[in-house]
Amino acid sequence: MTAEGIGKRTVRDIPVEGEHVLLRADLNVPLENGAVADDTRIRESLPTIRYLVENGASVLVCSHLGRPKGERNPDLSLAPVAERLAELLGQPVAFAEDCIGAPAVEVAHDLGRGEVALLENLRFHPGEEANDRTFAAVLATMAHVYVNDAFGAAHRAHASTAGVAAFLPGVAGLLLEKEVRYLGSLVADPPRPFAAIVGGAKVSTKIAAIDHLLPKLDRLLVGGGMANTFLKAKGVDVGASLVEDDLLDMARDILSRADAEGVAVSLPVDAVVAARLSAEAEADTVPVDAFPPDRMILDVGPATLAAFERALADTAAVVWNGPLGVFEIEQFAGGSFGLARALAELDATTVVGGGETAAVVARSGLAERFTHVSTGGGASLEMLEGRELPGVAALLDA
Repeated sequence: MTAEGIGKRTVRDIPVEGEHVLLRADLNVPLENGAVADDTRIRESLPTIRYLVENGASVLVCSHLGRPKGERNPDLSLAPVAERLAELLGQPVAFAEDCIGAPAVEVAHDLGRGEVALLENLRFHPGEEANDRTFAAVLATMAHVYVNDAFGAAHRAHASTAGVAAFLPGVAGLLLEKEVRYLGSLVADPPRPFAAIVGGAKVSTKIAAIDHLLPKLDRLLVGGGMANTFLKAKGVDVGASLVEDDLLDMARDILSRADAEGVAVSLPVDAVVAARLSAEAEADTVPVDAFPPDRMILDVGPATLAAFERALADTAAVVWNGPLGVFEIEQFAGGSFGLARALAELDATTVVGGGETAAVVARSGLAERFTHVSTGGGASLEMLEGRELPGVAALLDA
């Protein structure tokens, strides 16, 4: 894939030997008992870090972790991430106890060619999320080149994702390039038939994506809590289920437009229901036209999953964003994990939006059988909405 494929220059397009490189990575990983609990995002950052190391750069990595709200929080220190990164790279990773000031400057100054250091949590300073120009300028003083590889944060106009590019030549890392390439090209010019599976709790979070995708789709499959609003818009009594009543007209409009544009829409035909959202709740499977008024929909049923599989059988490309049920609870997880297994068997381009959907695929153990699993929930959704990401827009054009 050339740099022109994403419209921006990449790390392959600039000389990095002997240069100090400020690499913005997305190392926002879960911690348990002071150690990294899931190193997926660290592993996804390795190709860019290794490329820079092998090409003689001094690599100064920066990232956020959690939401410390501009204050130092020892529980959100990146120190355990530095340890895990060193293990995965197979070489030492120096750790600076701050991302600016003397600790950071000293570590950056001592960094030799092919060496790697990690700065402390950017969000310990309010200037990061505020995209403060002075904070960005101070970050920039420690490097000659800026590489953004943090797709998961590229939809945020923060100092380290956009502001720094005003002071240093900025290019895309290998992960950012891959993410933009897959999500951007799939939506721009998809193979046919092209299907989108949209789930999650609320229609309101996905309206813009559906609006942007609808003219490009052959099939739209709707699950999760948001399907309840579509079902009610069609006159189905969904009992005590989550519904966005203020969006019923919007749902009817989407269904009408889909019909007019020849897009086949699949909604649940049966559902797993319970009186409450709890692992201890008694669950039943019922057809949607015989719905108990005191129950709520918490997953799609087997008939829906089978119908979805039939709708996807001959597709050339599928994008999936949002689980089909409350997958964190075993008895409401069958739809999401069943869909993951079905998609893994398809002879098609299969792209998964980040966040909860990526978590389903990871827990299914099938991630390697998908064409692409995004690392960024919010960023992938904004790309599906057709929006330009600030962290990408700030980089040098190809």
